Parts: sequence; structure tokens; C-alpha cells
Amino acid sequence: VQLQASGGGLVQAGGSLRLSCAASGRTFSRYGMGWFRQAPGKEREFVAGISGSGGQTYYADFVKGRFTISRDNAKNTVWLQMISLKPEDTAVYYCAARPLGYTSAPSAYDYWGQGTQVTVSS
Repeated sequence: VQLQASGGGLVQAGGSLRLSCAASGRTFSRYGMGWFRQAPGKEREFVAGISGSGGQTYYADFVKGRFTISRDNAKNTVWLQMISLKPEDTAVYYCAARPLGYTSAPSAYDYWGQGTQVTVSS
């Protein structure tokens, strides 16, 4: 599976962005997907995950109510809708895929996109 993340940019605090992750392959629905982020000097952290069917989602506490993960298996795409952005959301955001569902552990993911920069100004 090859993943291509896009949609990052510079936004003011309180603004919104929608990240996209396009996947190659014909078995996209078999993969759980996750969004992670990494700020300078910090470890990569889990943001949100979604099951292969899209029926189950899971969020880190710090994004609950602000971020929404979704997917369209017909389009081989997963999105991360982000609203009410804060300066502390500034990071490189990565999408990742793993078979058999999602988890919050980065080490459990087999495939990673290249990352897209999100910068939130105060």
C-alpha cells in the first residue's frame, strides 16, 4: 500500500483544514487507517484511527470534538477534518495503514505516507 497525504497548510488559530490520504491498491477496505502527528522535538503521536469498514473510529483525547476521521473505500481515501485549530496542533501529519484494524501505536503500522505540514498561527 502506498499512501499520499495532502491538505496541510498555514491557518490561523480557530481555523479549519481538511487533510486527505490517498491510497493505492485494491484492498484498501482491509486496512485500518490512522492519522499521527509529530511536532519538532517531540515523538510521533496518535491523533485518530478508523476501521477498514469505517464503522469504528477512535480519537486522542486532545482532538475529541475538534477532529473527525472518515474514509471512502470506493475512492481509496481517508480524511481528517480539523476544526478549531490551536497553535499546539502545529506538526507534520502522517497517515498510516495496517491490516486487521487500527491501533494507537505507531509501531503497529506497516505503511506510512510522506507527511503534510500543518501550521497554526496564534
